[in-house]
Amino acid sequence: MKSINIIKKVLFVLFTLSLCFFTFSGCGYKPSTYYAKKELAGKVFVRLYIDLQDPRNAVLIKDSMNQLLIQKIGSKLVYDEKLADTIMDLRIQSVSMSTLQYDVSGYNKVYRAKVNISVKYHKKADNITKSFLVDGENDFSIGDDTTITDTKRFDAIAKAADDALEEVLSKIAVASFKK
Repeated sequence: MKSINIIKKVLFVLFTLSLCFFTFSGCGYKPSTYYAKKELAGKVFVRLYIDLQDPRNAVLIKDSMNQLLIQKIGSKLVYDEKLADTIMDLRIQSVSMSTLQYDVSGYNKVYRAKVNISVKYHKKADNITKSFLVDGENDFSIGDDTTITDTKRFDAIAKAADDALEEVLSKIAVASFKK
């Protein structure tokens, strides 16, 4: 009697584990980084178009994109366009600051930095070019100051750009399905 109960329990556990295994392996789920990695296979060259109004932030965006490509999808970055299988162009389309809140004296206290980045990539093997826009925001306070310092502005734009670049991999994954 005890051995029959043990056998039933073992069979139940095996059945449950096999059901879970087939359910999760059969659903076909793959993360967006899988498709982005497939889309940007090979060597990647990142070209940056520098905005003369804001050159510091443009360079920061390129560094963030390089870090994203290396850490998230394991791309091999090259520093010569001729060696690349994929050429990615980055351009800051716009940077804006807007006031969100005023203090009792009428001074601006809380701002929103908004960054729009244009991303275009060209795959040499297929001779296909795809492009899209990403945008990011960052809300920040200037504290007791009455104006935005360059440091706070730079930090706010950098955080907004990082927010925008988080969308890049999902946009590339979606673009991989479009012909």
